[in-house]
Amino acid sequence: MADAAGVSMQTVSRVARGFDNVSPETRTRVQQAMADLGYRPNRAARALRSGRFRTIGVIMFTLASYGNMRTLEAIADAAGVADFTITLLPMASRTEEGVRSAFSRLHEQAVDGVVIIIESHVIDTAEVELPDGVPMVVVDSTGTTEHPAIDTDQADGARLATQHLLDLGHDTVWHVAGPASSYSAARRQAAWSAALTAAGRTVPPVLGGDWSTESGYRAGLEIARRPEITAVFAANDQTALGVLRACHEVGRAVPSSLSVVGFDDSPESDSFWPPLTTVHQSFDEVGRRAVATLLTQIEGGAVTAATDLVPVRLVVRASTAAPPAR
Repeated sequence: MADAAGVSMQTVSRVARGFDNVSPETRTRVQQAMADLGYRPNRAARALRSGRFRTIGVIMFTLASYGNMRTLEAIADAAGVADFTITLLPMASRTEEGVRSAFSRLHEQAVDGVVIIIESHVIDTAEVELPDGVPMVVVDSTGTTEHPAIDTDQADGARLATQHLLDLGHDTVWHVAGPASSYSAARRQAAWSAALTAAGRTVPPVLGGDWSTESGYRAGLEIARRPEITAVFAANDQTALGVLRACHEVGRAVPSSLSVVGFDDSPESDSFWPPLTTVHQSFDEVGRRAVATLLTQIEGGAVTAATDLVPVRLVVRASTAAPPAR
Protein backbone atom coordinates (compact mmCIF):
# COMPACT_ATOMS: atom_id res chain seq x y z
CA MET A 1 0.00 0.00 0.00
CA ALA A 2 2.71 2.48 1.03
CA ASP A 3 4.86 1.52 -1.98
CA ALA A 4 1.92 1.89 -4.37
CA ALA A 5 1.19 5.39 -3.08
CA GLY A 6 4.85 6.36 -2.70
CA VAL A 7 4.44 7.30 0.97
CA SER A 8 5.37 5.93 4.39
CA MET A 9 3.29 3.43 6.35
CA GLN A 10 2.62 6.16 8.92
CA THR A 11 1.04 8.33 6.21
CA VAL A 12 -1.15 5.44 5.06
CA SER A 13 -2.25 4.94 8.68
CA ARG A 14 -3.08 8.62 9.09
CA VAL A 15 -5.24 8.60 5.95
CA ALA A 16 -6.99 5.34 6.93
CA ARG A 17 -7.81 6.74 10.39
CA GLY A 18 -9.12 10.03 9.01
CA PHE A 19 -6.46 12.31 10.49
CA ASP A 20 -6.21 15.74 8.89
CA ASN A 21 -2.42 16.22 9.06
CA VAL A 22 -1.99 14.97 5.48
CA SER A 23 -1.92 17.19 2.39
CA PRO A 24 -4.89 16.89 -0.02
CA GLU A 25 -2.64 15.65 -2.82
CA THR A 26 -1.09 12.93 -0.66
CA ARG A 27 -4.50 11.90 0.72
CA THR A 28 -5.89 11.55 -2.81
CA ARG A 29 -2.89 9.44 -3.88
CA VAL A 30 -3.23 7.12 -0.86
CA GLN A 31 -7.01 6.77 -1.31
CA GLN A 32 -6.51 5.89 -4.97
CA ALA A 33 -3.97 3.23 -3.99
CA MET A 34 -6.47 1.85 -1.45
CA ALA A 35 -9.15 1.65 -4.13
CA ASP A 36 -6.79 0.02 -6.65
CA LEU A 37 -5.68 -2.63 -4.15
CA GLY A 38 -9.17 -3.23 -2.69
CA TYR A 39 -8.14 -2.11 0.80
CA ARG A 40 -10.77 -1.95 3.57
CA PRO A 41 -9.99 -0.63 7.07
CA ASN A 42 -10.05 -3.38 9.70
CA ARG A 43 -12.27 -2.26 12.57
CA ALA A 44 -11.08 -5.04 14.86
CA ALA A 45 -7.45 -4.05 14.45
CA ARG A 46 -8.35 -0.40 14.93
CA ALA A 47 -10.21 -1.27 18.14
CA LEU A 48 -7.18 -3.10 19.51
CA ARG A 49 -5.03 -0.02 18.90
CA SER A 50 -7.48 2.59 20.15
CA GLY A 51 -9.54 0.73 22.72
CA ARG A 52 -12.67 1.82 20.82
CA PHE A 53 -15.04 -0.43 18.87
CA ARG A 54 -17.04 2.38 17.22
CA THR A 55 -20.17 0.39 18.03
CA ILE A 56 -23.26 1.41 19.98
CA GLY A 57 -25.45 -1.19 21.66
CA VAL A 58 -29.23 -0.71 21.57
CA ILE A 59 -31.35 -2.54 24.14
CA MET A 60 -35.12 -2.56 23.54
CA PHE A 61 -38.25 -4.57 24.24
CA THR A 62 -39.89 -4.81 20.84
CA LEU A 63 -39.65 -3.83 17.19
CA ALA A 64 -43.41 -4.16 16.72
CA SER A 65 -44.45 -0.59 17.52
CA TYR A 66 -44.10 2.28 15.07
CA GLY A 67 -42.41 4.48 17.66
CA ASN A 68 -39.73 1.92 18.50
CA MET A 69 -38.98 1.19 14.86
CA ARG A 70 -38.63 4.88 14.01
CA THR A 71 -36.48 5.51 17.09
CA LEU A 72 -34.17 2.62 16.21
CA GLU A 73 -33.91 3.83 12.61
CA ALA A 74 -33.08 7.35 13.81
CA ILE A 75 -30.39 6.05 16.18
CA ALA A 76 -28.88 3.94 13.39
CA ASP A 77 -28.84 6.94 11.03
CA ALA A 78 -27.22 9.22 13.62
CA ALA A 79 -24.68 6.55 14.52
CA GLY A 80 -23.81 6.07 10.85
CA VAL A 81 -23.15 9.78 10.41
CA ALA A 82 -20.66 9.52 13.29
CA ASP A 83 -19.06 6.43 11.68
CA PHE A 84 -20.45 4.08 14.35
CA THR A 85 -22.36 0.85 13.85
CA ILE A 86 -25.11 -0.46 16.14
CA THR A 87 -25.62 -3.84 17.80
CA LEU A 88 -29.24 -4.68 18.66
CA LEU A 89 -29.87 -6.47 21.96
CA PRO A 90 -33.60 -7.26 22.08
CA MET A 91 -35.20 -8.28 25.37
CA ALA A 92 -36.70 -11.74 25.13
CA SER A 93 -39.72 -10.87 27.28
CA ARG A 94 -41.33 -8.04 29.22
CA THR A 95 -40.37 -9.67 32.53
CA GLU A 96 -37.73 -9.10 35.16
CA GLU A 97 -35.85 -12.12 33.81
CA GLY A 98 -35.98 -10.73 30.28
CA VAL A 99 -34.52 -7.43 31.49
CA ARG A 100 -31.75 -9.13 33.46
CA SER A 101 -30.90 -11.38 30.52
CA ALA A 102 -30.51 -8.46 28.11
CA PHE A 103 -28.30 -6.51 30.48
CA SER A 104 -26.16 -9.54 31.31
CA ARG A 105 -25.47 -10.03 27.58
CA LEU A 106 -24.20 -6.48 27.47
CA HIS A 107 -21.06 -7.61 29.32
CA GLU A 108 -20.24 -9.85 26.34
CA GLN A 109 -20.67 -7.22 23.63
CA ALA A 110 -17.88 -5.13 22.13
CA VAL A 111 -19.66 -1.77 22.41
CA ASP A 112 -18.49 1.71 23.38
CA GLY A 113 -21.84 2.76 24.84
CA VAL A 114 -25.50 1.81 25.06
CA VAL A 115 -28.88 3.35 24.23
CA ILE A 116 -31.72 1.76 26.19
CA ILE A 117 -35.26 2.10 24.82
CA ILE A 118 -37.09 1.08 28.00
CA GLU A 119 -40.79 1.73 27.25
CA SER A 120 -42.10 -0.56 30.00
CA HIS A 121 -42.59 -0.18 33.74
CA VAL A 122 -41.06 -3.64 34.33
CA ILE A 123 -37.65 -2.00 34.52
CA ASP A 124 -38.70 -0.25 37.76
CA THR A 125 -38.95 -3.49 39.70
CA ALA A 126 -36.33 -5.63 38.00
CA GLU A 127 -33.10 -6.15 39.93
CA VAL A 128 -30.78 -5.07 37.14
CA GLU A 129 -27.04 -4.66 37.54
CA LEU A 130 -25.85 -2.10 35.01
CA PRO A 131 -22.28 -2.60 33.77
CA ASP A 132 -19.91 -0.20 35.51
CA GLY A 133 -18.28 2.45 33.37
CA VAL A 134 -20.36 1.87 30.24
CA PRO A 135 -21.68 5.17 28.78
CA MET A 136 -25.45 4.98 28.66
CA VAL A 137 -28.46 6.99 27.45
CA VAL A 138 -32.08 6.09 28.17
CA VAL A 139 -34.94 6.74 25.73
CA ASP A 140 -38.59 6.74 26.91
CA SER A 141 -37.99 6.52 30.65
CA THR A 142 -39.59 7.58 33.90
CA GLY A 143 -37.08 10.40 34.14
CA THR A 144 -35.79 9.02 37.45
CA THR A 145 -32.84 7.12 35.99
CA GLU A 146 -29.31 8.01 37.06
CA HIS A 147 -28.34 8.18 33.39
CA PRO A 148 -29.15 10.95 30.88
CA ALA A 149 -32.51 10.46 29.16
CA ILE A 150 -34.01 11.63 25.87
CA ASP A 151 -37.72 11.63 25.18
CA THR A 152 -40.45 13.31 23.19
CA ASP A 153 -42.54 15.75 25.26
CA GLN A 154 -45.39 13.26 25.62
CA ALA A 155 -47.30 15.34 28.15
CA ASP A 156 -47.32 18.48 26.02
CA GLY A 157 -48.47 16.47 23.01
CA ALA A 158 -51.45 15.08 24.90
CA ARG A 159 -52.25 18.54 26.28
CA LEU A 160 -52.19 20.04 22.77
CA ALA A 161 -54.49 17.32 21.44
CA THR A 162 -56.99 17.69 24.28
CA GLN A 163 -56.97 21.48 24.26
CA HIS A 164 -57.50 21.54 20.48
CA LEU A 165 -60.71 19.57 20.88
CA LEU A 166 -61.91 21.73 23.78
CA ASP A 167 -61.16 24.89 21.79
CA LEU A 168 -63.37 23.57 18.99
CA GLY A 169 -66.26 23.57 21.47
CA HIS A 170 -66.48 19.96 22.68
CA ASP A 171 -67.72 19.57 26.26
CA THR A 172 -65.14 16.92 27.06
CA VAL A 173 -62.73 14.52 25.35
CA TRP A 174 -62.67 10.73 25.62
CA HIS A 175 -59.38 8.82 25.52
CA VAL A 176 -58.44 5.46 24.03
CA ALA A 177 -55.23 4.71 25.93
CA GLY A 178 -52.08 2.78 25.13
CA PRO A 179 -50.91 -0.26 27.10
CA ALA A 180 -50.73 0.11 30.86
CA SER A 181 -47.10 -1.06 30.81
CA SER A 182 -45.93 1.86 28.64
CA TYR A 183 -44.35 5.02 30.04
CA SER A 184 -45.45 7.01 26.99
CA ALA A 185 -49.04 5.84 27.27
CA ALA A 186 -49.13 6.68 30.97
CA ARG A 187 -47.81 10.20 30.42
CA ARG A 188 -50.26 10.85 27.58
CA GLN A 189 -53.17 9.63 29.69
CA ALA A 190 -52.12 11.69 32.72
CA ALA A 191 -51.74 14.86 30.63
CA TRP A 192 -55.14 14.31 28.95
CA SER A 193 -56.79 13.99 32.37
CA ALA A 194 -54.94 17.02 33.75
CA ALA A 195 -55.95 19.18 30.76
CA LEU A 196 -59.62 18.32 31.26
CA THR A 197 -59.40 18.95 34.99
CA ALA A 198 -57.69 22.30 34.47
CA ALA A 199 -60.49 23.30 32.09
CA GLY A 200 -63.14 22.28 34.62
CA ARG A 201 -64.45 19.48 32.39
CA THR A 202 -65.62 15.97 33.22
CA VAL A 203 -62.90 13.32 32.90
CA PRO A 204 -64.56 10.30 31.20
CA PRO A 205 -63.53 6.72 31.98
CA VAL A 206 -60.48 5.58 30.02
CA LEU A 207 -60.99 3.12 27.18
CA GLY A 208 -58.17 0.58 27.20
CA GLY A 209 -55.94 -0.10 24.19
CA ASP A 210 -52.57 -1.54 23.22
CA TRP A 211 -51.34 0.74 20.36
CA SER A 212 -53.03 -1.51 17.76
CA THR A 213 -55.74 -0.82 15.18
CA GLU A 214 -57.65 -3.78 16.65
CA SER A 215 -57.89 -2.18 20.08
CA GLY A 216 -58.90 1.12 18.47
CA TYR A 217 -61.57 -0.66 16.48
CA ARG A 218 -63.03 -2.32 19.59
CA ALA A 219 -63.13 0.99 21.44
CA GLY A 220 -64.44 2.71 18.32
CA LEU A 221 -67.46 0.41 18.14
CA GLU A 222 -68.50 1.53 21.62
CA ILE A 223 -67.75 5.19 20.88
CA ALA A 224 -69.59 5.22 17.54
CA ARG A 225 -72.79 3.95 19.14
CA ARG A 226 -72.81 6.65 21.83
CA PRO A 227 -73.96 10.00 20.39
CA GLU A 228 -73.02 11.88 23.56
CA ILE A 229 -69.33 11.22 22.74
CA THR A 230 -68.24 13.92 20.28
CA ALA A 231 -64.44 14.00 20.67
CA VAL A 232 -61.78 11.31 21.06
CA PHE A 233 -58.04 11.52 21.67
CA ALA A 234 -56.41 8.22 20.65
CA ALA A 235 -53.06 7.25 22.18
CA ASN A 236 -51.45 6.78 18.74
CA ASP A 237 -52.32 6.94 15.05
CA GLN A 238 -52.91 3.20 14.71
CA THR A 239 -55.46 3.29 17.49
CA ALA A 240 -57.10 6.28 15.82
CA LEU A 241 -57.26 4.35 12.53
CA GLY A 242 -59.20 1.60 14.29
CA VAL A 243 -61.62 4.17 15.70
CA LEU A 244 -62.16 5.61 12.20
CA ARG A 245 -62.86 2.17 10.77
CA ALA A 246 -65.49 1.48 13.44
CA CYS A 247 -67.14 4.82 12.77
CA HIS A 248 -67.28 4.15 9.03
CA GLU A 249 -68.87 0.74 9.61
CA VAL A 250 -71.46 2.02 12.09
CA GLY A 251 -72.23 5.12 10.02
CA ARG A 252 -70.88 7.72 12.47
CA ALA A 253 -69.59 10.65 10.41
CA VAL A 254 -66.11 12.03 11.14
CA PRO A 255 -65.68 14.92 11.83
CA SER A 256 -69.26 16.29 11.56
CA SER A 257 -70.50 13.96 14.32
CA LEU A 258 -67.26 12.82 16.00
CA SER A 259 -63.78 14.39 16.07
CA VAL A 260 -60.70 12.15 16.34
CA VAL A 261 -57.08 13.07 17.17
CA GLY A 262 -54.11 10.68 17.07
CA PHE A 263 -50.49 10.81 18.20
CA ASP A 264 -47.26 10.18 16.21
CA ASP A 265 -47.95 11.77 12.82
CA SER A 266 -47.06 8.51 11.09
CA PRO A 267 -46.38 8.76 7.33
CA GLU A 268 -49.81 7.33 6.48
CA SER A 269 -51.83 9.59 8.79
CA ASP A 270 -52.46 12.18 6.07
CA SER A 271 -53.96 9.40 3.91
CA PHE A 272 -56.47 8.17 6.51
CA TRP A 273 -60.08 9.03 5.68
CA PRO A 274 -60.53 11.69 6.71
CA PRO A 275 -56.87 12.79 7.00
CA LEU A 276 -55.96 12.57 10.67
CA THR A 277 -55.33 15.44 13.05
CA THR A 278 -52.41 14.22 15.14
CA VAL A 279 -49.41 15.13 17.28
CA HIS A 280 -46.09 15.13 15.46
CA GLN A 281 -43.09 13.81 17.35
CA SER A 282 -39.61 13.93 15.83
CA PHE A 283 -38.03 10.50 16.14
CA ASP A 284 -35.12 11.76 14.03
CA GLU A 285 -34.33 14.39 16.65
CA VAL A 286 -34.64 11.83 19.47
CA GLY A 287 -32.10 9.62 17.68
CA ARG A 288 -29.70 12.51 17.03
CA ARG A 289 -29.82 13.72 20.62
CA ALA A 290 -29.45 10.21 22.05
CA VAL A 291 -26.38 9.46 19.94
CA ALA A 292 -24.86 12.91 20.50
CA THR A 293 -25.27 12.58 24.27
CA LEU A 294 -23.79 9.09 24.21
CA LEU A 295 -20.80 10.17 22.09
CA THR A 296 -20.12 13.01 24.53
CA GLN A 297 -19.83 10.41 27.30
CA ILE A 298 -17.69 8.11 25.17
CA GLU A 299 -15.29 11.01 24.53
CA GLY A 300 -15.10 11.69 28.26
CA GLY A 301 -17.37 14.74 28.31
CA ALA A 302 -19.72 15.60 31.17
CA VAL A 303 -23.48 15.09 30.84
CA THR A 304 -26.36 15.49 33.28
CA ALA A 305 -28.89 12.89 34.35
CA ALA A 306 -31.81 15.18 33.46
CA THR A 307 -34.37 14.24 30.80
CA ASP A 308 -33.96 16.12 27.53
CA LEU A 309 -37.44 16.65 26.06
CA VAL A 310 -37.86 16.97 22.30
CA PRO A 311 -40.72 19.40 21.44
CA VAL A 312 -43.89 18.24 19.65
CA ARG A 313 -46.45 20.06 17.52
CA LEU A 314 -50.09 19.57 16.64
CA VAL A 315 -50.85 18.85 12.97
CA VAL A 316 -54.44 19.84 12.25
CA ARG A 317 -56.14 17.98 9.40
CA ALA A 318 -59.71 17.06 8.49
CA SER A 319 -60.64 14.62 11.28
CA THR A 320 -61.56 17.36 13.79
CA ALA A 321 -64.30 20.00 13.75
CA ALA A 322 -66.78 21.76 16.02
CA PRO A 323 -69.31 19.43 17.69
CA PRO A 324 -72.73 18.92 16.06
CA ALA A 325 -75.40 21.46 16.96
CA ARG A 326 -77.84 20.30 19.57
